[in-house]
Parts: sequence; structure tokens; C-alpha cells
Amino acid sequence: QVRLVESGGDLVQPGGSLRLACVISGTIFRIYAMGWYRQAPGKERELVAIVASGGNTNYAESVKGRFTISRDNTKNTVYLQMNDLKPEDTAVYYCNLAPALSKWGQGTQVTVSS
Repeated sequence: QVRLVESGGDLVQPGGSLRLACVISGTIFRIYAMGWYRQAPGKERELVAIVASGGNTNYAESVKGRFTISRDNTKNTVYLQMNDLKPEDTAVYYCNLAPALSKWGQGTQVTVSS
């Protein structure tokens, strides 16, 4: 059974940085594209970044140039480096396969506020 465990969320001031991590177990991690998703209060969950099994990446326009997704197949881990954070980045962040499975982890809260 696939298990997704996100970590690294925190309260940060605008312009600050955070690095999120997600450990995946129960699947052959290296063969799947992975994504970071986020859900802000009152909004639908959205995909913000994807990293393919071969390492190619793609980003939502709202985070392009500020966020960097990466993966370490030896650790079954996917990362999201977030720089120049803005209040509108406030959300619960989740990782999942891309396209996503129906099962989700608990997510990690990112709050950007002064």
C-alpha cells in the first residue's frame, strides 16, 4: 500500500524560503512522475510542480521561477524548494504521483505571513 509522508512546512515571512520533503513507500518510486500539490482554504487542490521519472520538470505559472522540484530515487523522496514566498502561497502542501492516486498523505502546512 502506498504511503506518502510530507514534512517541512512552517510559518515564514514574505520573501522567505522553505524546503518541503515527501517520502513515498509501497511503490516503485523511480518509475513514476511525482507532483507537489497544494490546497488553500476555500479553494480546490491544485498541481504546482511535476518531476518526471527521468528528471524533467514542469511548474504552474504562479510558482515558476520561485519553486524547484527535485527527486532522490535512492531515498524515495521528492523535494520542493520554495523561494521568495508570497502570502498567496499559503496552503497545505501534498505530494502524490502525477496523475495523483486517490490516496493522499496528511500534507504539510505552509503559512506565509508577516
